[in-house]
Amino acid sequence: MGGFNDRQPGTPTLRPRKDGTHAVAVELPSERTHSFRYLAAGDYWFNDETAGDQDGPRSRLRT
Repeated sequence: MGGFNDRQPGTPTLRPRKDGTHAVAVELPSERTHSFRYLAAGDYWFNDETAGDQDGPRSRLRT
């Protein structure tokens, strides 16, 4: 969830992959900074450890 989806849970939905991880593809505007977090079942929030940066409690990507 992030500004790119108005922080609406479940939009888009992470899809399970064969290796046990989950993924989603999202088109983001270029030359901007995007903050986001993941929301898992059970109201468990977590960040993306592979994101380029952190913005307080959120992961941050620059496109």
